[in-house]
Amino acid sequence: MVAKSIDELDKEIIKCKKCPRLVAWRQEVAQVKRKSFQYQKYWGKAVPGFGDKSPTTLILGLAPGAHGANRTGRIFTGDSSGDWLYRALHQVGVAKIPTSTSFDDGQKLEGVRISCAVRCVPPDNKPSIEEKNNCSHFLDEELTLLSTNLKSILALGSFAWGAAISSLKENGFVIPKPTPKFAHGKTFVATNGSRKIKVVGSYHPSQQNTFTGKLTEKMLKKVITTALGERI
Repeated sequence: MVAKSIDELDKEIIKCKKCPRLVAWRQEVAQVKRKSFQYQKYWGKAVPGFGDKSPTTLILGLAPGAHGANRTGRIFTGDSSGDWLYRALHQVGVAKIPTSTSFDDGQKLEGVRISCAVRCVPPDNKPSIEEKNNCSHFLDEELTLLSTNLKSILALGSFAWGAAISSLKENGFVIPKPTPKFAHGKTFVATNGSRKIKVVGSYHPSQQNTFTGKLTEKMLKKVITTALGERI
């Protein structure tokens, strides 16, 4: 069934159990829990997108974090990656508050929606090709529903970059040839008749990238600014 609205799509995502390995893993993580969150109830289900339902910019990640979105039920919420992302979004004026700690913390995004290529937390952050393919139609449908106003996609990491290209193609957009390879700060424009969507690449704000200095706050803020274009 093809969703007719973002709300309908979100409901379909939440109830999805198509990938046995991912369902088992997300539930195991939710039951075993991290010691620091042992008294909290984990979400333990597929995670839908969050933010403006008619955005000009879509921020795309890989998948929910095991003790972040898989715990809180909201993408990039409750872990260090989310801390980095929402702080930067607040600095440029599109996030209501500079933190994202829980589903009901009052966070609100203006003109921006955050989503991911795979909707369940995968073991070791490595979904299989089959799992990626099983989940791809959700992003395809999300882009279809958002495409009226969408002007840009910020892809956080090479996995999200590839997923964005695939879904744009599925939605009838033409990708430049040769197919652009992921790099931090790399941009290209996908076209579908008179419609244009700019795709911007960024290193993922993972602990591995931020702790080592591969991604700095200045770098993240710059690519967000590039994706937002004239909005700020």
